[in-house]
Amino acid sequence: MIKQLHPVPSTVSGSENIIKIDFTNSQNQRKLKTNQIIEIITVPNPDGRKNQKNVAITINAKLIHSILSKKYSKVSITEISTLECLTKLAKRKPDLVFSGVKYFEFEENQIWLNDFLELNHIRYIGSNHAALDREHHKGFAKSIVKQAGILTADYVIINTNKVSVDNNMNIPYPVFVKPVRGGDSIGIDDLSLVFDRKQLDAKVDQICNVLNCDALVESYLTGREFSVGILEDERTNLLTAMPIEIIAPKNERGHRVLDHEIKRLDQETVRKVKNKTLHKKLSEVGKSAFKALGGRSFGRIDIRLCAKGLPHFVEANLMPGLSKGYFYRSCALNLNMTYDDMILLLCSNRLNS
Repeated sequence: MIKQLHPVPSTVSGSENIIKIDFTNSQNQRKLKTNQIIEIITVPNPDGRKNQKNVAITINAKLIHSILSKKYSKVSITEISTLECLTKLAKRKPDLVFSGVKYFEFEENQIWLNDFLELNHIRYIGSNHAALDREHHKGFAKSIVKQAGILTADYVIINTNKVSVDNNMNIPYPVFVKPVRGGDSIGIDDLSLVFDRKQLDAKVDQICNVLNCDALVESYLTGREFSVGILEDERTNLLTAMPIEIIAPKNERGHRVLDHEIKRLDQETVRKVKNKTLHKKLSEVGKSAFKALGGRSFGRIDIRLCAKGLPHFVEANLMPGLSKGYFYRSCALNLNMTYDDMILLLCSNRLNS
């Protein structure tokens, strides 16, 4: 079990369900710098906000630059503040763009970075705009994976205009209530696990009025909680699944709710899935959901067991954080990767596609 990310465990037991990507190539080739051009794209953040609505992944650009410079001789950090900056980027045509930016807003026009890069035939890490839209709306993502034959809890969406809960609710209590959009468990707290109508109304009101977001109400899954990191070998399209178990501390009511504060304070325990049968089941669900949502390159699929021990899709993150989050931990615990290994692999994998 790990609570911190460093040092990475020196040994990790193998499994026949993983190690499809040969990440040792990136380790062996570090001494041989290539001339491929990589630009790390950022946007202005004058207020120093931790969360910007147009940024999916907040990256440490200087750290990423330092890591990539070990292998690539032409790595730069570019801040895009105007449409002219974006136009100049297209003219430079770097071999790869490394960024967590979703979109730009110039003169009331919204330009999605990945759409822009595709139009200009420039490679980038992660999934395309369409896939990100599918996973961003948790209800839409659940409907897609359900159509693909993947188990997911029954659910209903309560709109901010407060369409009658009575007309929509046919799910027995307890239920779990969370915002239909957003990440980092924002909007999830001890009150998200609901046992009656009064609690439901209070939680839905909080989400709709405070966060100005629709509420997703779903059957509560009582089993253990997992996240499955996914890596795609873009030359072969083979997927490597890397399950980890996430254990939140019990709250005052004796329930384990992985809420925003627990994540922020790093109070959860994260450990490798050692049971081979469970590892295989989680891997199958993770890879199937990733494919159904149209994911590419890398991502993360959250899964929870029901009372019968069957894995159910919870939600997806096709642009997972690249710092101390669950995606890195899944790489470290399953593939014995260092942080540098992970960053270099994400780039070389895309450049070699």
